[in-house]
Amino acid sequence: MSTYLDFFMALLPLVILIWMMTKKNSVPSNVALPLAALMVYALKLVYFGSDPNLMNATVVKGALEALTPISIIWGAIILFKTMDLSGQQAVVNRWLNQVSSNRVAQLMLIGWAFAFMIEGASGFGTPAAIAGPILVGLGFEVLPVAMLALVMNSVPVSFGAVGTPTWYGFGQLGLDADQLLTIGAQTAIIHAAAAFIIPVMALRFVVSWREIRANLVFVYLSILACVVPYVLLAQFNNEFPALVAGAIGFAVSVVLARANIGLQTSAEKSETGQVEAPVEARDLIRALSPFMGLIAILVVTRIPALPFRGLMGAVEPTWGIELGSFGSASLSAALVIKLTEIFGTKVAWVYKALFVPALIPFFLIYAVSIPVLGISGKVARQIWTESLGRIRKTVVTLVGALIMVQLGMVGGDNALTAVIGRTFAEVTGAYWQYFAAYLGAVGSFFSGSATVSNLTFGGIQEAIAASVGLNKTLILALQSVGGAMGNMVCINNIVAVCMILGVYNQEGAIIKKTVVPMFIYGVIAALMSVVMALFL
Repeated sequence: MSTYLDFFMALLPLVILIWMMTKKNSVPSNVALPLAALMVYALKLVYFGSDPNLMNATVVKGALEALTPISIIWGAIILFKTMDLSGQQAVVNRWLNQVSSNRVAQLMLIGWAFAFMIEGASGFGTPAAIAGPILVGLGFEVLPVAMLALVMNSVPVSFGAVGTPTWYGFGQLGLDADQLLTIGAQTAIIHAAAAFIIPVMALRFVVSWREIRANLVFVYLSILACVVPYVLLAQFNNEFPALVAGAIGFAVSVVLARANIGLQTSAEKSETGQVEAPVEARDLIRALSPFMGLIAILVVTRIPALPFRGLMGAVEPTWGIELGSFGSASLSAALVIKLTEIFGTKVAWVYKALFVPALIPFFLIYAVSIPVLGISGKVARQIWTESLGRIRKTVVTLVGALIMVQLGMVGGDNALTAVIGRTFAEVTGAYWQYFAAYLGAVGSFFSGSATVSNLTFGGIQEAIAASVGLNKTLILALQSVGGAMGNMVCINNIVAVCMILGVYNQEGAIIKKTVVPMFIYGVIAALMSVVMALFL
């Protein structure tokens, strides 16, 4: 088979999917994604000659993998139904308006700095899931908020979930500690350069250029408040740059906003609500208690040095059952569910029920909030019923998406992702550094995870760098940046944000918009790689 024909066939389902979702009379995502999955399945069998049994096992794995985003989305919806129906979200909104009623300030506080911190603690798409509803509660329009949340959640992603995309994503390459640290440091520098442009582009989805220009000093002070500690920490550590920098950035941004530094004067502010009585400290702490509990649990359970991370992911089975030709199932004491040897293949599925941010912290926070916030039984049932009603609408969409991406990543050298990566490298040769980030973005588009993108393409990027004489750590840094910027157009993330915010059949419209900053992000990364290569 021709290399370029393989490349064309590998891209074909992706191109058709994007066309279906972005054409004038777009196909709903709950139809387009299952159709795309069917196309990939047929292509793998007919053109690439994949083992039918392996494909069937991968379909089962893909369907089961959907449980992760479904449970996270459901948990996020429950959290914000809890905040909303208990009246605590209104208190938080009043406080934010008193910090600053300036719309740009609110977008930077929540969409940028707060989300930066949450990404550092958790990853898994939770920043957009948490920031989006807060911004909608402040009066911003839903669809623009969805796009802003996706684009803003890019710079910190390489160090999300306590640095998992970096230290674990590249951990299988046999790199030493100094090389991993160098990759992280270079990654942070590239992200920092993009941070001067990408957040501003994200703001434009929600507010006018006139508003942005009028508050540009505050915008850049808020960006720097996160980015400066982010870059400095990345020189010494791969776990805490996003988490610590986000916390610092949020605190500094709140102080700046309160002092009205870099913002329009009071007479020129765009008000999002009427002036109300100041929120008392006691009421604010009570209203913020679900968020404070959320962040505390995420931090404590994600830091590798603490025992909770290992305990929550303990996979040693305590119970098991043979399912005949279907495979073997097991359950560990930490509620790690495993299905192995699906249809007699090496395909396996694992769900870490305590580690995936669903039961802990979202559902746990809901349960604790009932007595703490004095939520009545009627309201508690209403929260559960309304959240369940919303999540039902996304199940088919996410199952289709996860089957498609799993099929695209299986097959070794014949995996669609591998074919795309090899062909990109063959065509570009020594100019690969200009395109390396986009391969990382392809990985995130398919997998929904910067970590998985790095795991999938890290080895390919390393091999390409060696074959054409490029700096290995710099190319891997570009891969990491690409995995982060790919979050903007990742189908899984877009579906998740839409479901949490209650937006239906707008995924194609969102991709049309978010692909522009993603492309520009890649250009910035390429230009930075040229500058950095001069010093390496």
